[in-house]
Amino acid sequence: MKDVVITDEVLRTAAQEGADAFLDAVISAIDASINSELTSETMGELNANQITLLAYSILREEVMDGGFILLIHNGYGGFIFLNPFGRMMRSWGVDELATLVNKGRKLFAKYHEDIERECDDDTFMQMFEEFPCFDDLDDSFVENEEEWTSKIASYVDEHLDDFVRIVE
Repeated sequence: MKDVVITDEVLRTAAQEGADAFLDAVISAIDASINSELTSETMGELNANQITLLAYSILREEVMDGGFILLIHNGYGGFIFLNPFGRMMRSWGVDELATLVNKGRKLFAKYHEDIERECDDDTFMQMFEEFPCFDDLDDSFVENEEEWTSKIASYVDEHLDDFVRIVE
């Protein structure tokens, strides 16, 4: 396993700034430990909690930028929907997100080949009209993101040793 380290000062400063900054600091430490290269090899060097937190980071960034269609188009659908991410969210106490991911898994299975295909910007933008079934998922994520991020930050804080090693 990778030794994921973070300084006490960085962690304290981030925690004072709020849940987003706290999570970003922990995520940055995990990301740095694998040189920002999330591959099957580097995932083997992380534990399930670290991988799950990276998955949430990717999910959050992609969905907030362009919804689940962007997430799937950029190749992250399998990472989110075909792995135990939803189960992990449930075990972390974020049941509503787990339910959302399970709904998304069904749509991913049905439409991912069409959404993942290479295309120009105009064709990509048409996907939002072609696949309106993702709209409710997008809306739900955006509406609940702050609460879910806060719950995840609390989980990480309560289980910090599962994510990072704090150094002076």
